[in-house]
Amino acid sequence: MKTVILAEKPSQARAYVEALESSKKHPGYYVINDPLLPANTVITFGLGHLVELAPPEKYDAKYNKWSLDNLPIFPEHYQFVVPADKKTQFKIVQDQLKQAETIIVATDSDREGENIAWSIMNQAKIDIKSKTIKRLWINSLEKDAIRAGFKALKDGWAYYPAFKEAQTRQISDWLIGMNGSPLYSLLLNQAGVNGVYSIGRVQTPTLYMVYQRDNAIENFKPEPYLELQAEVSANQQKFNAKLDPYQRFKDESGLMTFMRAKHVHKGSQDGLIKDVQKQAKKSASPRLFSLSALQTMINQRYHASAADVLKAVQALYEAKYLSYPRTDSQYITDQEFTYLRQNLARYQKLVSKEIALPQIEPQSRYVNGKKVQEHHAIIMTKVVPTKEKLASLPKLQQQVYDLVLRTTLAMFADPYEYEETTIITQVGDANFKATGKVPTKQGWKILFDNQKTDEQEPDTLPPVQKGEQVQINLQTLQKKTTPPTPFTEGTLITAMKTAGRSLDDEDSVAILKDVEGIGTSATRANVLEVLKNRGYLDTQKNQLHVTPKGITLCKAVEQQPLLITPKLTAKWEKALKQIEENKRTQDNFLKQIKAFILKMINEVPTQFSENKMIQSQVEKQKEIQRQAKAADEIGQCPMCHVGKIVDKGKFYGCTNYQADPPCKFTLPKKWSGKTMGKTAVKQLITQGETTTIKGFKSKKTGKSFSAKLKLTDGKLIFNFESKGGKQ
Repeated sequence: MKTVILAEKPSQARAYVEALESSKKHPGYYVINDPLLPANTVITFGLGHLVELAPPEKYDAKYNKWSLDNLPIFPEHYQFVVPADKKTQFKIVQDQLKQAETIIVATDSDREGENIAWSIMNQAKIDIKSKTIKRLWINSLEKDAIRAGFKALKDGWAYYPAFKEAQTRQISDWLIGMNGSPLYSLLLNQAGVNGVYSIGRVQTPTLYMVYQRDNAIENFKPEPYLELQAEVSANQQKFNAKLDPYQRFKDESGLMTFMRAKHVHKGSQDGLIKDVQKQAKKSASPRLFSLSALQTMINQRYHASAADVLKAVQALYEAKYLSYPRTDSQYITDQEFTYLRQNLARYQKLVSKEIALPQIEPQSRYVNGKKVQEHHAIIMTKVVPTKEKLASLPKLQQQVYDLVLRTTLAMFADPYEYEETTIITQVGDANFKATGKVPTKQGWKILFDNQKTDEQEPDTLPPVQKGEQVQINLQTLQKKTTPPTPFTEGTLITAMKTAGRSLDDEDSVAILKDVEGIGTSATRANVLEVLKNRGYLDTQKNQLHVTPKGITLCKAVEQQPLLITPKLTAKWEKALKQIEENKRTQDNFLKQIKAFILKMINEVPTQFSENKMIQSQVEKQKEIQRQAKAADEIGQCPMCHVGKIVDKGKFYGCTNYQADPPCKFTLPKKWSGKTMGKTAVKQLITQGETTTIKGFKSKKTGKSFSAKLKLTDGKLIFNFESKGGKQ
């Protein structure tokens, strides 16, 4: 009667062990002793994904080399493999699972956690139906949450559909990548463009969103327009007012026609305060954080990448300071609200300013159990670090914790209150409106006094009375329309969540019903990293732009709407969710993916041969390659006198290395502790000798010395005969 608890990774297993009474460590697992669990219980763990989809060459050796003739790649049955560096741990886990009567799935409480656990169990070749499967479902790795979770284990089979969804996502991404990447890469290679071009179900439409934004900015033509503004002088003070209703004018002629119709003119004239409205208003504190909202805000404030923010939140989760990070929810339940309220005094010690927190009853803006599906919003746990402990954390972790802390505490603070004054001034038959805000109660905003903000200080308007005569100076302002703003990682994460809708903040997203996004909270940051690492996206001053290589890929794929349209990709995401809801089968979804791939394989070669825009971009990319190659060439090879010497990463070598016969000439990047720069290499291959170089280190004495380098019969030697120093 053995119980095996399957954790996702070693750190998670250690958190469970620390929450239980006693344990004994063995290679790859722990033996547990705690009244909370049956007598014969062990905790073992994966190393993240212990099991992966097999590459195409595992199905057939012909796939070792890419060929258009081998497409499509549609395995009849999907094979899974254990990576070589994880086989030892897999064997340990497999042995434990085979002995188990009860298996408690204790991987991360999300779809990918289900995928990891069930994939391991399937690969272990155990009779799953003969086992009792339970599920540990928790939002925090703190001791109380872990123990409460083990006391209230759920039926493991209830989460099996979530595994099928995650596995379907995994297989569909594999199918598109393993067919789309060879298809586009080979066609581009045939056209003379070098390199591998990666296609992804989520990454390609994400890249295309940035490409479209860059295009919109590049092609934007500013249009001049005129505004009519009234400078109002009242009680020895001045304020500006705009036309009400607001209107802009294309040219001076249109403006003059309007002014004549309204009996006004430029310059000084009499005006009348037509109306003064004062209204007391309140502003609630920001919503609690989902992962994407937190990534967006941290990127906006501190310019950290989405991936770095996720790493920081994950580290704070594993340190037991924050709740589970991969969440799309901005709500908590009454249970979380209760423990937060009970620990308010401890949390308050971590903020510099004292603030009243009188809102001790749950408010539906933040607390709504019906809107918490898998995980609640990211909040603090009951484990409260000291100021000293917080100060010892990496800077980004400090910034993340501080923002989550202040945003969560703001829920308990009073609303921000202000008086909004609206003044309508009449000039001739035209009305001009000015609005000003005067804070009357800072409320929750005190918590953010030391935080960066993009908000402008509100205008304070002078006291005026309805019917008061005032002096007006009508001015014409010449303005131009402005281009769209480039994406940042923060705004792109939000665009992914909204499937490209023009919404740059989570509050706007909350208005939409049933938002269809692309990717998941767990995968979006990784998608951005992949696009950057593969050279498709570049970050400049926190702005994302498509590289020339990325433009080439976008031009190549834009004839396939399903590959580039976020809203269509979002339909796939919705279909995947239906698998978890038992409304759709894996086979049904994969049939749709295969149909799309077949359509793509049939259409894309013709598009390459006929589409002028693709051909034009191919020529641009080939020219970029030629320029890069020319810049990379240091000079002619001194041995074969045919090839060029280029930087090959770890050494310098001849481009003729694959010729018949091959040229094997190379030069090292480092020589006696000194890095060889391109200038020195150029001197060697053109003149046979360098000038005196400082900074060599003797292997015998360890002392630094200066010398020249000489090339003799293709071999590199020191030249101490010339003036330049000795060892």
